[in-house]
Amino acid sequence: MYRELSVVVVIPAFNEERAIAGAIRTVPEFVDRVIVIDDASRDGTARLALQHTDARVEVVRHGANRGVGGAIVTGYRRALALGYDVAVVMAGDGQMDPRDLPALLDPLVDGAADYSKGNRFRHPDVWRAMPTARIVGNIALSLATKLTSGYWGMFDSQCGYTAITRRALAVIDLDRLFPRYGYPNDLLARLNAAGARVVDVPVRPVYGPAWASGIRPHNVVYPVAFVLMRSWARRVAVQRDARAVAELAP
Repeated sequence: MYRELSVVVVIPAFNEERAIAGAIRTVPEFVDRVIVIDDASRDGTARLALQHTDARVEVVRHGANRGVGGAIVTGYRRALALGYDVAVVMAGDGQMDPRDLPALLDPLVDGAADYSKGNRFRHPDVWRAMPTARIVGNIALSLATKLTSGYWGMFDSQCGYTAITRRALAVIDLDRLFPRYGYPNDLLARLNAAGARVVDVPVRPVYGPAWASGIRPHNVVYPVAFVLMRSWARRVAVQRDARAVAELAP
């Protein structure tokens, strides 16, 4: 429980046997439940998560890989079913500093936002800690996502350290969210179309030699370009329809 709101942490994990135990250990004590989504890992991720002594931990296993977005959606559905007030996403590779979690939760508890997301570019360590290729890629995607999502004050669109209220989850069509890389860009556009309030929160960039990215440019460019164009078109259509309804109202 954090300031009278129940909190669940969703940890999507794929082949994270080296990091999953440490990631679970970083979850603050005020979190009520930890749901690890093993996305059909080929290593011991699920086994090590199940062996963890933390009584809050629950492990859900996918029979086939669904992608990081698909794993997060599974966690969101479980959070809704269990009735938690806020669902937080923390990565299975331990790249999210637990000290930043209260800052992500405060805007939701205060009623100032429906969704808060980390922004590593608002932390002074980003230029030293984040690899140059990721800096360039994140800047490009963040600028594009400003346009397609409609959240002009948002940046670092690919940061996965997020918190969302139960109310915001209930108005998003989870079945239609893009399941793989590009998921956060699609989610932001859907949140905007639903009228959700989104805030950026400074978070620490955490990188190290053990965390080599599995993302390859040729596996990212076309899917993300598709997601961005589709998200922009859907958001514009929804907002156009909303204006038309408002004009017809007596």
